[in-house]
Amino acid sequence: MRTTVFSTPCWKNAAERIGRALLLLLAFALLPLPARSADNASVVSARIEATEDGWQVHADFELSLAPQLFEAVRKGVPLYFIAEFELTRGRWYWVDQKVASARRERRVSFTPLTDQYRVVTSGIAQTLTTAEDVTRLLARIRSWTVAERGQLKGGERYEAALRFRLDGAQLPKPFQLNVLAAREWSVTTDWHRWTVTP
Repeated sequence: MRTTVFSTPCWKNAAERIGRALLLLLAFALLPLPARSADNASVVSARIEATEDGWQVHADFELSLAPQLFEAVRKGVPLYFIAEFELTRGRWYWVDQKVASARRERRVSFTPLTDQYRVVTSGIAQTLTTAEDVTRLLARIRSWTVAERGQLKGGERYEAALRFRLDGAQLPKPFQLNVLAAREWSVTTDWHRWTVTP
């Protein structure tokens, strides 16, 4: 009795291997990249203080926003900038306790009819005439309530952390590639950390 063995041509095996390798490369390319600190944004100063409304953050950033960002805004692409704050208390027996966290979003858009920029922060809109005015406004945070008064205990030691960044996830898809590839579109500060003792 004769047995017939069917074998796959070697070029088919090679094509399958190349196809798998290409899929693997594509998967790595689509992985989110870690946020990198850009040299066009940094935290100059930050502090937290107790007020009647609660614990409030005041901060100043050094921002050098590229002209490409404002060109995109003038063409109808809104930009979203995020300030993120965290307050933690260290524990020797367990992971640090997150006492408070807050996020403030600022949306920058342009109105061609009035030839003005519009910055919306927590539902409050401001109109500005120049890109320099927008940059100055973005570079300052004043009286941002991040925690209630009772959330911090007197005599305890806390660590505050603050950062500022352009939120690329809210951009249209073609511009999201710019955030990954172009340095001008990478606006991210490192986490600025300091100790708070009420």
